[in-house]
Amino acid sequence: MTDALAPGSTIGILGGGQLGRMLSVAASRLGFRTHVYDPGEQPPAGDVAHAVTTAAFDDHDALDAFAASVDVVTYEFENIPTDALDRIEAARPIRPGREALRVSQDRLTEKEFLEGLGLTVAPFANVHDAQSLEAALESIPAPAILKTRRFGYDGKGQARIGSWGEAEEALAAMQGAPSVLEGVVDFQREVSVIAARGLGGEVACFDPGENVHEGGILRTTSVPARLTVAQRTDAVLLAGRILNALDYVGVLGVELFVTPSGLVVNEIAPRVHNSGHWTQNGCAVDQFEQHIRAIAGWPLGDGQRHADVVMENLIGDDIARAQELAGEPDTALHLYGKGEARPGRKMGHVNRILR
Repeated sequence: MTDALAPGSTIGILGGGQLGRMLSVAASRLGFRTHVYDPGEQPPAGDVAHAVTTAAFDDHDALDAFAASVDVVTYEFENIPTDALDRIEAARPIRPGREALRVSQDRLTEKEFLEGLGLTVAPFANVHDAQSLEAALESIPAPAILKTRRFGYDGKGQARIGSWGEAEEALAAMQGAPSVLEGVVDFQREVSVIAARGLGGEVACFDPGENVHEGGILRTTSVPARLTVAQRTDAVLLAGRILNALDYVGVLGVELFVTPSGLVVNEIAPRVHNSGHWTQNGCAVDQFEQHIRAIAGWPLGDGQRHADVVMENLIGDDIARAQELAGEPDTALHLYGKGEARPGRKMGHVNRILR
């Protein structure tokens, strides 16, 4: 492929958390170097990357030097300031492209985009003050969830409204941020599809995984998910439709609710995804290598699963079990190199192979 990067090329990664760390490891297997850009001191990805820039996203000199040192740029999280992206993109391609970020950075924009593709989403309404929330609750009655339109993750930036009497408190929890009210979906289970699209438009999907959350944070993902053949096919085709509509290059996570009337799209993530960590021990080519292959212009792996897997996140003090888990049969341990174990902080994960 004429646009493919040669081994020895450098991939720039915006963000140095655990996803950037695992992307760097995958890149190294293919002979690439990585250069991580992160405002924080000693990011987890810095342990395994070839180079690290520690600078703010409004540091123009640092951004320029970073862009000049790499061949292509990707990212491990969505909320990167637009000005920083503008500056980098003037020098180097950013993959996935900017449209995926524009859509996913705002929950309202995302839902309108998905509806425009003919996909089903939870009922939603734009909320910006008490009056608009009252009007939204007329059309989307409680129970409902009020979420900030931007910067929410792992259960943060949202409040459940169980009755009219809880609306004022929920609105106050948004602290004046533009928000969206979402109806609660009566679902049987939640699944996610990790899908990839290459530079030439080819698409490859991993098997859907079944997710269990606790406190708004993913606890486990199991494959195969409990889906009918039709549901599995619909989930994969739906993910492909989103990839093509965004002219996407890289790996994308699509979270879905399984309901008696069909699949409902919860949200999309334009990056490698926590619910795809099972691929590290269940597939020949995992989601991280798949992403590197895509953005480098290399052929995609087929995503075929060779084992049933349960992925479990290690959150907070779960890290204390690391040595115990390392001794369990058919268990692969993946730690992120984070120093302090705080409540709700993802410290690593384990993949258990089911036989």
